[in-house]
Amino acid sequence: MRSAIVGFAIGVALLQVQAELPGKYLLCTFVAIAMLLWLGARRNNRSFINIPLLAGCGALLGFAWAAVIAHHYLAQELPREWEGRDITLIGTIDSLPHRLEQGVRFNFVVERATADDGSKPPVPDKLALSWYSGYSAFRAEELQPVGDVHPGERWQLKVRLRRPHGNANPYGFDYEAWLLEQGLRATGYVRDDREAGNQRLDDFVFSFGHAVERSREWLRDRIYEALPDKEYAGIIVALVIGDQREISQSDWVVFNRAGVGHLISISGLHITMIAGLMASLAFALWRRSFFTQAGLPLMLPAQKTAALAGAGTALLYVLLAGFGVPAQRTLYMLSVAALALWFGRIANVSHVLCCALLAVLLLDPWAVLWPGFWLSFGAVAIILYATVGRAQGFAGNEPPVTQRWLATLQSATHTQYVVTLGLVPLTMLLFGQISLVSPVANAIAIPVISLVVTPLSLAGSLLPAPLSGWLLSGAHVLLEWLAAALKCLSALSLAVWTAPIPPWWLFVLALIGVLWLLAPRGWPLRWLGLAAVLPLALNVAARPREGEMWITAFDVGQGTALLIETRNHRLLYDTGPAYSVDANGGNRVIVPYLKARGISTLDGAIISHGDIDHSGGALSVFQEIGVGWVSSSLPEQHPIVLSTPDHRRCEAGQAWSWDGVQFDMLHPAAVSYDSTKWKPNARSCTLKITLGSRSILLPGDIEAVQEAELVESDADRLRASVLLAPHHGSGTSSTMPFLNAVRPQIALFQVGYRNRYRHPKSEVFERYGELGIQRLRSDAAGAITLHFGDDLSVSEYRSEHARYWYDR
Repeated sequence: MRSAIVGFAIGVALLQVQAELPGKYLLCTFVAIAMLLWLGARRNNRSFINIPLLAGCGALLGFAWAAVIAHHYLAQELPREWEGRDITLIGTIDSLPHRLEQGVRFNFVVERATADDGSKPPVPDKLALSWYSGYSAFRAEELQPVGDVHPGERWQLKVRLRRPHGNANPYGFDYEAWLLEQGLRATGYVRDDREAGNQRLDDFVFSFGHAVERSREWLRDRIYEALPDKEYAGIIVALVIGDQREISQSDWVVFNRAGVGHLISISGLHITMIAGLMASLAFALWRRSFFTQAGLPLMLPAQKTAALAGAGTALLYVLLAGFGVPAQRTLYMLSVAALALWFGRIANVSHVLCCALLAVLLLDPWAVLWPGFWLSFGAVAIILYATVGRAQGFAGNEPPVTQRWLATLQSATHTQYVVTLGLVPLTMLLFGQISLVSPVANAIAIPVISLVVTPLSLAGSLLPAPLSGWLLSGAHVLLEWLAAALKCLSALSLAVWTAPIPPWWLFVLALIGVLWLLAPRGWPLRWLGLAAVLPLALNVAARPREGEMWITAFDVGQGTALLIETRNHRLLYDTGPAYSVDANGGNRVIVPYLKARGISTLDGAIISHGDIDHSGGALSVFQEIGVGWVSSSLPEQHPIVLSTPDHRRCEAGQAWSWDGVQFDMLHPAAVSYDSTKWKPNARSCTLKITLGSRSILLPGDIEAVQEAELVESDADRLRASVLLAPHHGSGTSSTMPFLNAVRPQIALFQVGYRNRYRHPKSEVFERYGELGIQRLRSDAAGAITLHFGDDLSVSEYRSEHARYWYDR
């Protein structure tokens, strides 16, 4: 059975790396072969044959199961012809709303959909909607009101929808896969339409899911009412209901550097602790009921009552947690153990873990795409490997209390050592870094959060006032002290060891080394395992060879960000847009990419101008990545300039050379800074980069006037093999004289999917096509990588990393 379940997991994982889904006839063939393998295993008694047969059977069934589920959800996708059209919906709020500074986001279950012409559009059953405040379409001086939405309410809303689409970058978050996993087959926003009348129709429509979400909202509101404007109230909310969205990005940086991010939510440890507490309480009360003449243990054994109470408590807590993978894993493991006790069966620990694995993948085949799945099951698996069958008990009489406490402390220390060392290869594969201070940080944080803060938070969220306020305030004070300690640890220069994400063979080698190190005592030469782990930590970042240059144009949505790499230097040109207060192209796209590549410093950065779609991620990048110097056309009092020790104003005529690559600044002229008539676009830092006979021109957001000036001053100097389309292909740029002067082979358009500016303009895009220029759009191609060397090669992320859920 365990072999079949492990094979099932492998089959599910294999399906999630496919570019296309297999057809129904191929799936039927896989199922038939799986049945033949199962029959072969049933008729064979030799384990060395049975194990591969059962594993193969499980792999084929897992592949087929994941494909069937994927086909089902992909079939509900919004048709392309209905994107951007007004649709009136009636349905219910199906999730805990996330309130932002500019509005609110929520999931919406559709009951009825109607277009303006009375037709019935084929809208998916479940949507992700945003309702933004903004200037009204009816009166420019008025702000569009945002509805006060709550889970379970029925609303009538006028919306505009689009198909699932997200940024596609190496090592980046896959938003499209996440939407598919959540069953959200379209996203959209609520329109300001007073004639249609966005309105609440019913205060509550009962369903089990709505009741759970309304309960979660009630608990969240109680916490925020008791802790108004408190810095770490969002962490208490995460510990009680699993909603991490109110935790600031700066706090996550501290927690991740300290290696305690797994504790800042409802974790398996918390669920087990609370379930165990309730099971113990039920056991004690049920046993003692015999002396009240009730005779309850005679009707049902106390052990079964305790198992039922523990499993029920775990289920309730997991529902409040939003059913995350670590919580699911713990729930299924506890449930299997409870069922085994209930039916008088002995539950092997590895069987329990495999049953939990099967349950998770049956309900959510996309769980294998996320780090939480691998870390959760990996941590339990490595603990089992390093501890099961090796525990040392006490011989003879009951030992003294002090000795029992020392033994417990020793066991906890050994478990922390096993988890820390055992997860090193997996952590490096997933994140490209490991926290060196995590053993110390976890030794402090685990008892504080698990034994004190979490129980106080749960009790405070449920008990009446003023007791609730006292308990929640006490929990918050402890969090403040803990956060101060974690900040000190995370600020240490050696708090985190970073290295590039390793290739698969290096990961496998390190995994073998770790298993060798954690082998039982008496295993020969255990220390040799360290030799297999060291290459993982000493892995170095890939670099262009001599005479080469790499340029990565990130998919940051409606904005610009490019990384230029030579043999020994790196330059960042623009940093993408700001998406919200805490999210931007820097911390969502650029920094994860640089860290995954093992890049901790940049030689320089150029911020072409102050528009938010070019400079929005700069501060986030500078906080996480060391930058030698920054060049920009920004005013002296701009926050980016003030945050940079070495700032230079970009001016035409500046030039430098790195590793045989020539960099020339063509615009703006120095005298333009003395004028007040120009918009920021007009002063965009225009950079030409040349390697041998090939070059790329990065003009920022210059417009027709600046293009004409460049053509008139020195048209020959504009000649380039690759052109980043000025101003994202707007109608005010890419004039024909400018394009004739540049004469590029390739044009890059960094634009957002269905962006509100409609960039690139159709007539401009066609203009490039008429000139025979190869056109690449980031919204269709994802991140675009250019390799300059003996020849010029181009790779598109969505093609090189094709997945069946990508919008095409």
